[in-house]
Amino acid sequence: MVSSLFDTGESSAPLAARMRPTSIEEFLGQAHILTQGSPLRLLLDTQWSTQPNSLILWGPPGSGKTTLAQLIAKAGAAKFVELSAITSGVKDVREIIDASRVSKESFGINTVLFVDEVHRFSKTQQDALLPGVENGWVTLVAATTENPSFSVISALLSRTLLVTLQSLTSDAIAGILKNALTMPKGLDNRVTLPDDVMDLIVKLSAGDARRALTLLEASANTAMTSAETVISDQHVALASENALFRYDRSGDQHYDVISAFIKSVRGSDVDASLHYLARMIEGGEDPRFIARRLVVLASEDIGLADNALLPLAIAAAETVALIGMPEARIALAQATISLALAPKSNSAYLAIASAIADVQAGDIGEVPAHLRDGHYARSGDLGHGVGYLYPHEAPNGVAQQIYLPEDLNNRRYYEPGQYGNESQTRIILKKIRELLGRE
Repeated sequence: MVSSLFDTGESSAPLAARMRPTSIEEFLGQAHILTQGSPLRLLLDTQWSTQPNSLILWGPPGSGKTTLAQLIAKAGAAKFVELSAITSGVKDVREIIDASRVSKESFGINTVLFVDEVHRFSKTQQDALLPGVENGWVTLVAATTENPSFSVISALLSRTLLVTLQSLTSDAIAGILKNALTMPKGLDNRVTLPDDVMDLIVKLSAGDARRALTLLEASANTAMTSAETVISDQHVALASENALFRYDRSGDQHYDVISAFIKSVRGSDVDASLHYLARMIEGGEDPRFIARRLVVLASEDIGLADNALLPLAIAAAETVALIGMPEARIALAQATISLALAPKSNSAYLAIASAIADVQAGDIGEVPAHLRDGHYARSGDLGHGVGYLYPHEAPNGVAQQIYLPEDLNNRRYYEPGQYGNESQTRIILKKIRELLGRE
């Protein structure tokens, strides 16, 4: 579908659509990619002298991806064609590319093809974009909220310039709200917004301009329905109804928040741990996934410093499976708090990693003869099991004999940490190694 770049929208259009910038001067935010002389700024400031590079705009919702695509087309006096990766298929892509080739070759008209949510395209659908990009029949501007390294095929990545957008700053959101309040295409001064209420909308928007404008419009409608012209925090509360929290369970938010959660528990910051737990719960994250991460944390990061924490984490996971949400959030919180406050040790993780590294490197050696199976016929003739000392009959329950392969007899895979139970384990292990003749 071809969109007009100069249409500011009918008065009945949503506020976010009416306030979409029609020039770079109106665009607020993303200063890091719009500095003078940057590739994107050059595209926006001057008419194209040659076919520009295709772009991938990677950024969170409401950060300006669609607007920038439209402004790029306007700067180049190009036809703007928009596709949604949710509803479009290979046939649609090929038809647009064919039409764009004809427009360029027959009439000298360039086309900007904007593909929204390109990460939802399959490999086959993304492959269909390549001829148009390679031959310059279209300037592709693809938008994605997910890391292109994982969601866009390498062939397309190598033919495009990646531009990373950020969530808009509070100042940028506030500027957008002020423009919407005063500009004729916006609310045209029909309502006023006190500073403290503006701060509330800015906070709830989470750096998303579209979200901020949608909430402003809903709050203004709520106020005017009551014949009021000053938007209050009560109007904002009625308009928002908890619909503003952003958490993409399949995108970067999923990976970033769980990463922050794990690192906060590992770092013993119980408050940060609970914050990220709450974000996952409110965002609709699968509680079984959270529980599995807690089980891994209990073994990897607390481990032998407190052996009771692994059963606790497993119990939390079983609680999630048994009773489900929302009650299971309490068990998840209990496990999170316990793990965050526990002494930390990754000694078990390091020990098995070190042992596996030896095995993978081929450092395995022969099993000592006295440890081999001596229960089958004539095994004794081979020396298997001969000379084995039964530990239960030895003083202190430890028999001095070689257990490791001879070539590895001096290896030490496990070294106790200094905290929790391992402070005592260190003493016990030193004594055992002395009795084994390995100290």
